[in-house]
Amino acid sequence: MNQQCGQTTGAGGAQGGVLGMFFPLIIFVLIFYFFIIRPQKKRQKQHDDLLASLTRGDQVITAGGFFATVREVKDDSLIVEIADGVKVRVLKSSIVNKRSSTPSEPVKEKTTEEKRKAEVEAKAEVEAKVEVEAKEEEE
Repeated sequence: MNQQCGQTTGAGGAQGGVLGMFFPLIIFVLIFYFFIIRPQKKRQKQHDDLLASLTRGDQVITAGGFFATVREVKDDSLIVEIADGVKVRVLKSSIVNKRSSTPSEPVKEKTTEEKRKAEVEAKAEVEAKVEVEAKEEEE
């Protein structure tokens, strides 16, 4: 008569309670890892690769929103030019994005004659492809 209703006797009940208690915690840790920690590590690695690939002449965007051209690469900083003759030193970690390298020659506007010539060449290429496809279908 010393037993109360609802209590279990034996070691089997204690094992199920501990495992049942840790299961949600393990699921929470896995979700936290796959949705927060792993993507952040991936983004950090991409940013480190970006910073390692910076060279003279690259166009970059700083954390302050400045569009700049890299003029000199140092250990932990860069000398960038944000306007003609205006050079500033910024930390590498403040570089947000790399746009592209500066072209060696300025891009010139195509004349209407060059545009027409390019259109004619494009049409000729398309017609040649159509003819080749038609011959392949006949065979």
